[in-house]
Amino acid sequence: MPRLNFGAFLAPHHPVGEHPLLQFRRDLDLVEHLDRLGYDEFWCGEHHSSGWEMIGSPEMFLAAAGERSKRIKLATGVISLPYHHPFNVAQRMVQLDWMTGGRAIFGSGPGALASDAHTLGIDPMLQRDRQDEAIGIIRQLFNGERVTAKSDWFTLQDAQLQLLPLQEEMPFAVASQISPSGMTLAGKHGIGVISIGSLAEEGLNALPTQWGFAEAAAKKHGTTVHRKDWRVLLSWHIAETREQAIAEARQGLLRHHNQYIVGTLQRPGATAFKDPDEAIEKTAFGPGAAATIGTPDDLVARLKQVLEMSGGFGTVVGFVHDWANPENTSRSWDMVARYVVPEINGYVAGLRQSQHFVATNRGVFDRAKEAIMAKISENEAAVAALSVTRGSRLGDVASASNVPDLDKARAQAGN
Repeated sequence: MPRLNFGAFLAPHHPVGEHPLLQFRRDLDLVEHLDRLGYDEFWCGEHHSSGWEMIGSPEMFLAAAGERSKRIKLATGVISLPYHHPFNVAQRMVQLDWMTGGRAIFGSGPGALASDAHTLGIDPMLQRDRQDEAIGIIRQLFNGERVTAKSDWFTLQDAQLQLLPLQEEMPFAVASQISPSGMTLAGKHGIGVISIGSLAEEGLNALPTQWGFAEAAAKKHGTTVHRKDWRVLLSWHIAETREQAIAEARQGLLRHHNQYIVGTLQRPGATAFKDPDEAIEKTAFGPGAAATIGTPDDLVARLKQVLEMSGGFGTVVGFVHDWANPENTSRSWDMVARYVVPEINGYVAGLRQSQHFVATNRGVFDRAKEAIMAKISENEAAVAALSVTRGSRLGDVASASNVPDLDKARAQAGN
């Protein structure tokens, strides 16, 4: 099975009331933490309203993150293209790619919050078409072409980037939720996709159908799409035991759902949870639950289920939330890196096989013990030393598997 990459997606979703300066710094700390743990990607969003989502420029945030990390890929998740002149977006992404040493991923979307589009006076009916139009222009610019184009919302006149991306081909990805538009756009342009709708059960169940939209669009436009470039977003909180994970996440989960999803966004169909128990049950355990709150084994089982259901994808992206406090959140990401990543990707399979072979084939190694005893028996001083060698406790400090049974050897020497 192909290796599964692991990433994180920061919208962000931070409760109103905390110091913004500390929130920014804590988010940067998280990027640094995930980089040390070996995560593959970090995604950062763009929003301009709601109070909870306070990063207005993912490129600025990721440039700062680039200075505090070494290897993790840094992705805009996403730039809302209808809000910007495409030439400016292209220039900022090129600069980000150079400033991060070729680690930028260009993720785009039409704009997720209706309040953002309202602020900028953009008709929501135009957003997806404008995203499509902007992607085409930006790809031309990244290819070094000189572009002249006039649209109802931007003009380019002999426009050409004076600096191209550091990467030979910067990865592109578009956001997809429940509608087919994101997947269709990915297929049309032959680029990657990040499925955000998978945070809910209906989104998870729709994954196979969604990928079909991408393949159909690719066939229509003569392009290709690859499952390795497909990213699926999931929510989790992990601890040593399921009970501990529930205890750590329950209050923050209740606050996030009631205050943000219901109280702020007023998402259709969403109703407030009456208490933390209901929040946990409906989010992670009851019918329709899509999140994982539990142990590394619970998340391994969920990932295997989603991989099988979807037919396979390249990267699982964990949603960054404040269900738990910062310390327990950091530990959750740590446990995923320590136990879930190697289990899913088979990194410890060989180690388990080696341990099992050594533990279950002891007869194979008896001759090594006999060789040691033979040498002891040839030396009178060594035989005499057995009388003061206390038991076989040498094995407690020696890692060798050929330590002989000294109690048995001493008994034989005394006869």
